[in-house]
Amino acid sequence: MGVSVSASTAIIVAGMFFAFTAFYPVAANGFDRVTEGERDVHERALERQNTAFSVDSATFNASGNDLLVVNATNEGSVGLVVVDATLVVDNEYVDVAEATTTVDGDGDTDLWLGGETLSIEVDATSLETTVTSDSRVVLVVESGVRSATGVSA
Repeated sequence: MGVSVSASTAIIVAGMFFAFTAFYPVAANGFDRVTEGERDVHERALERQNTAFSVDSATFNASGNDLLVVNATNEGSVGLVVVDATLVVDNEYVDVAEATTTVDGDGDTDLWLGGETLSIEVDATSLETTVTSDSRVVLVVESGVRSATGVSA
């Protein structure tokens, strides 16, 4: 009777050891993923907090060439990527990567740093919506921060 109790105790202890060795990596991996996800959320929140820009002007047909010109200034401490920005004209999506863009007069860069002015030129004939002085322009950057203004003709 003494040997069978010791043997059954050894089997139970061995089983618990094998169960723990299977459970620990799963728990550690899950904890690491949750921690990494929380860190990513905090980094995105910090980036959003440090992102600030304003759409200074949106003019249409100023030189008689049916161009919508949107000028915005990066007022934050985060550098932004021009092609990751989204332009919406009267609820119509405009692909900024296909528009003519310049940052402080340089058309060869996609990096929009603090204090610099982004200029986006869109051919209004390529839009489905008709751009008028009642139109509204919204510019959204990759962190979700947005700025809007009305169009002046």
